[in-house]
Amino acid sequence: MNPRKPGIVGEKDIQVLLPSSVEGMIEKKLEEIATILCATVEGTSRLHEEVISMVERSLFRIALKRSNNVKGSAAAYLGINRNTFQNKLVKMGIHCEASRKAK
Repeated sequence: MNPRKPGIVGEKDIQVLLPSSVEGMIEKKLEEIATILCATVEGTSRLHEEVISMVERSLFRIALKRSNNVKGSAAAYLGINRNTFQNKLVKMGIHCEASRKAK
């Protein structure tokens, strides 16, 4: 982690992060999330479905933010087809407005 900004990963940090360490970070957070979600579950658990849905929505929002709401660029960032990206946006109810440049 970047010592200047806690919780922010810098470029130098990214170079030393291995997929296994990133997966470990994700697993720790998911364990916390699973604990919270399971505490409120009655009957059959939908934990897998809920977590996958949350992760996908988060990734789409991140992609849109990083691409200034340009859907084609956001889809490319995620490595998926633009039409697939658009269809999933509609299903998830995520609305985005194309960024407008200041005149």
